[in-house]
Amino acid sequence: MTASDDQICNDDATALLRWYDAHARALPWRALPGAPPPDPYRVWLSEVMLQQTTVAAVGPYFTRFTERWPSVTDLAAADDGEVMAAWAGLGYYARARNLLACAKAVAARGGAFPDSEEGLRALPGLGAYTAAAVAAIAFGRRAVVVDANVERVVARRFAIGTTLPAARPAIRAAADKLTPEQRAGDFAQAMMDLGATICTPRSPRCLLCPLGPNCAARRQGTPEAFPVKAAKVARPVRQGRAFWIERDAAVWLVRRPGKGMLGGMRALPDDGWSARGDGSGTPPLVLDWRPAGTVSHGFTHFTLELMVLAGMTAKGDPPGEGEWWPLSALDAAGLPTLFAKAAQRALATGRDKT
Repeated sequence: MTASDDQICNDDATALLRWYDAHARALPWRALPGAPPPDPYRVWLSEVMLQQTTVAAVGPYFTRFTERWPSVTDLAAADDGEVMAAWAGLGYYARARNLLACAKAVAARGGAFPDSEEGLRALPGLGAYTAAAVAAIAFGRRAVVVDANVERVVARRFAIGTTLPAARPAIRAAADKLTPEQRAGDFAQAMMDLGATICTPRSPRCLLCPLGPNCAARRQGTPEAFPVKAAKVARPVRQGRAFWIERDAAVWLVRRPGKGMLGGMRALPDDGWSARGDGSGTPPLVLDWRPAGTVSHGFTHFTLELMVLAGMTAKGDPPGEGEWWPLSALDAAGLPTLFAKAAQRALATGRDKT
């Protein structure tokens, strides 16, 4: 990069920080622009929650978590099942398992997060992005922070025409050129805010963008063409069944294995469906099963069509470990979205028959 290129990138960083000082989003895990960095626990928790999830969806969860577990040591001491239940609805449940493992690792260090990318990467569940974000935002370390919003901003600013994901090394290198030595946390959050509010996937507001004067994609008149994405591949559709077993105004819930799809979450018994194939197991009891409808749910690599079968039993427990959960308190069970949908179908069918 030439001296002129260096100066242009420095000018862009200055313009972006000036824009951020005036337009930063007010978010519960942030400090105001220019203020001392926020609590690393809050930064880390928010970044884990925000992975593949919207700011709007995360806000209420973040508030509930920090009210219930105000420090990383509080979270480390929490019951695993309670944390998994509190996470229900946020999706990507491996994040919740990693959250617990990381909290326990930090608590074992006396409750202090490492203050460098290298140290943060050594914690369970912290990948390159999260480590860089926490290092920059919580500790003011210069770090190259690239999430989906930043990826889009940088791909457009430099008109990087390589198809994703192959373009990511070039995008990271270009983001490194833009990243200043000072105000690392503010710069990282400014890039995120720019992508979320100005440099949006569709109809970007280029006239309002502080990077607009030097944006290569804008000069080409094709900002929406970047980043270049590969053609979407159709996700396979899997078939499965879930079993609603009711007795005395309670439903039988099981705990899914700690590893795998929806690991560690409460759920309805099912027939063994997975990302690799359809379910094939038999119902856990011989009952007069009635169809309660089918729910559809999209996972990262496949779509599941889950048929819900409902049955009543007068006595005894289904085989295996589980618990009877009162229907009146079903919302507190922390069912993941898939099984919450299935429960709603079963309850609606029961009401229809009364």
